Amino acid sequence: MKQITIGGVPEHFNLAWYLTLKNGEYKDEGIHLRWQDCPEGTGAMCKALRNKDIDIAVILTEGIIKDIIDGNPSKIVQTFVQTPLNWGIHVGKNAPYKTIEDLKGKKAAISRYGSGSHLMAYINAENHGWDLKKHLNFEVVNDLNGAVEALTNGTADYFMWEKFTTKPLVDNGTFRSIGNCPTPWPCFVIAVREDFIESNKEDLKTILRIINNTTIEFKDIPSIDRTIANRYGQQLQDVQEWLGITEWSQSLIDKKTVTTIQKELHALNIIPEIVSYEKLTYKL
Repeated sequence: MKQITIGGVPEHFNLAWYLTLKNGEYKDEGIHLRWQDCPEGTGAMCKALRNKDIDIAVILTEGIIKDIIDGNPSKIVQTFVQTPLNWGIHVGKNAPYKTIEDLKGKKAAISRYGSGSHLMAYINAENHGWDLKKHLNFEVVNDLNGAVEALTNGTADYFMWEKFTTKPLVDNGTFRSIGNCPTPWPCFVIAVREDFIESNKEDLKTILRIINNTTIEFKDIPSIDRTIANRYGQQLQDVQEWLGITEWSQSLIDKKTVTTIQKELHALNIIPEIVSYEKLTYKL
């Protein structure tokens, strides 16, 4: 049986992968799919793809586009979550900051350079008309636990992360939420190493067929809201709100969207150039 490794954040967005793995659906097709948690997020997954530690990644759209342009030999094969990601902007419970404007020139905690928390700090700064050279400073904290430590001891001032994932930390008073910053595009895509695509097309098609059959009816799974709330330590009403605004996708990201993302990243000097749609995507 062929072993294939897929990486992703251990968050509610990826519960469909857990369910299909638990049900043995890939094994039934002769595929030993192994899930690898990547709590450090997009930057860590980009590195894991480059190092061939994982074959497939469920990854933030803007992060993998940047990394492919920077030389990561991978391709986007499908959109996974069609709707934007709602990034919460968080500060420590005792921090003096009350508004997003108070964070101008302060230090953002990021999981690593090239991660979503890094790139979205630029988007947020642009949204508020800040000077990107003067008003952005970063502290690398690796993951959510590192962010809790940094915001608590004051080595960083604010942290951007998916708002429903961090909501339990807001509820228990570790963080205060002072705003949101949605991505202006589909948030998660499935990216695969080019060498893996070339030699495993049929297995890849099978994996996508299985996960797509689950995501297309994910919201209809009985008591799915309670399952998510229990598994991820979230309030039921928060999960229901999240389910109401989240849509999965079963198709490849379109050319227009890829161009829009690249134009935004290029304007922020996050990428050096705008490349062709074909350099970034692969249609199975």
